[in-house]
Amino acid sequence: MTENMVVVLTALNLEYDAVRRRLLNPQLQRHERGTRFEVGSLRDTGCQVALALTSKGNHSAAVLAERAIHEFDPAAVLFVGVAGALWDATPLGDVVVATHVYAYHGGTSEDDGLKARPRAWEAEHGLSQLAAHVARTDNWTDNADSGRHHPSVRFGPIAAGEIVHNSRISSEAEWIRRHYNDALAIEMESAGVAQAGHLNGSPVAIVRGISDKADGTKNTDGDGTWQPQAADNAAAFATRLAEELITEQENSPMQPRNKPSSGDVTNIAHGSTVGIQARDVTNSTVTVGAAQPAATTTDLAAELTAVRDELARARSVGTLDSPTYEEAEAELDLADKALKENTPEGKSKSVRALKRLRGMIDEAAEVAAKVAALITAVNGLS
Repeated sequence: MTENMVVVLTALNLEYDAVRRRLLNPQLQRHERGTRFEVGSLRDTGCQVALALTSKGNHSAAVLAERAIHEFDPAAVLFVGVAGALWDATPLGDVVVATHVYAYHGGTSEDDGLKARPRAWEAEHGLSQLAAHVARTDNWTDNADSGRHHPSVRFGPIAAGEIVHNSRISSEAEWIRRHYNDALAIEMESAGVAQAGHLNGSPVAIVRGISDKADGTKNTDGDGTWQPQAADNAAAFATRLAEELITEQENSPMQPRNKPSSGDVTNIAHGSTVGIQARDVTNSTVTVGAAQPAATTTDLAAELTAVRDELARARSVGTLDSPTYEEAEAELDLADKALKENTPEGKSKSVRALKRLRGMIDEAAEVAAKVAALITAVNGLS
């Protein structure tokens, strides 16, 4: 992971410009397939932002999100822009942060009608908690002039589909009301970005400013007034969230939850007697057990083989379906091949492949845990 890097994606140029205005010294970085990123910093936090334009739609957003994750291996991906409100629940100009994203067009057509087949992605817990903290501080907006609406931040589901939604009475509106009536906002990109983040093991936050009511009242004049304000409010919140994320990582690096039972142990005893069996004792520093050698490429290759066996077992008992298993096998092959390059870039490629693998196999918890341990081991290669 690039510890100080956050990717920000937008669908519209006005959304892009709202974020870009907040970047210091943005520099062009061109992906080998032609995607153009601008990379700049935010204030004095050390936070680097890679900004790109996806265009409209979940499909293009998913492709570019995955491309950005592979290019930068960021701490998080933020999708930032405007959206329509649902059910008059959210005033124009307010910001909605997705607790989860619905891909609302999933369904099956049968003789007695269209049946929903919902699919949803929850926001990553730590990033969601941080967003709630930023919202509570209420100092993220830089629009202090008294003539403008002071935006609030709301948390709830966002519905993402493939059409511009602007009606209360259409069949699509009725479909959403029947199956997704807790959604606060509706738009066209979040499902693609959420899926890309899930498959690549990258935290995703969706930040949307409300620019219309999605109820038949959307028009060019209203867009001209509210889209720039909504985009600016979303950009203000998202960049503050990015700053807080990187500052938190710099100041409070995460510690491993489960520490090994052997290795170097520091014993501090004041005015008491301590009885132990140990390999080495030097003053107050006690070493218990044999020193653990660093993992080698050969060791990790063996671990990859063990994970491959576990995946096959998970498929055989039905924990993983065949398409997921085949995708997981492909990522394992990439990780294995990259590891054999024995270069820093090969190590990075291997880690990215393993992260994608981990994202695919959440339902196979034991295998996912072994993959997580493998990621840590590969990162520890010198």
